[in-house]
Amino acid sequence: MKPRYFGLLLAAGLLAAVPGAARAQTIPGWAMHYGEAEQIAGRTLFQDHCIFCHALKPGARHFGPSLYGVVGRKAGADAGFPYSDALKNSGIVWTEENLRKWIASTTSIVSTTLMPHTTVADPAEQIYLVAFLRTLKAPPAKR
Repeated sequence: MKPRYFGLLLAAGLLAAVPGAARAQTIPGWAMHYGEAEQIAGRTLFQDHCIFCHALKPGARHFGPSLYGVVGRKAGADAGFPYSDALKNSGIVWTEENLRKWIASTTSIVSTTLMPHTTVADPAEQIYLVAFLRTLKAPPAKR
């Protein structure tokens, strides 16, 4: 784990020990909730691992698809990208659990994916990345 994450992740880890009901509240002296700390850590991880291929702008085209609205989306469904047939036909929906598995190892879910990938093996970092991905809501459909 990189040293610059240490303070934020230490705080998130300490908060993880707080029972669920208490975690939803702001800790006295802290300006953010536990979930916000996860999202901030996830954004930093995204910028370190994912930004090279996935643009951080809704609908933007880069090497890989936009990840806005990825949570709940069918794998291989964003038009205009050369997904492997295995991914397109996998039937996978990007649930939080599937995203964590994918972040840990793309080939553990789809052995013939075309996505070059930097593995994020740390389970806490996977949780933080998914917390950030949850914030990337798809823009509303045009009427």
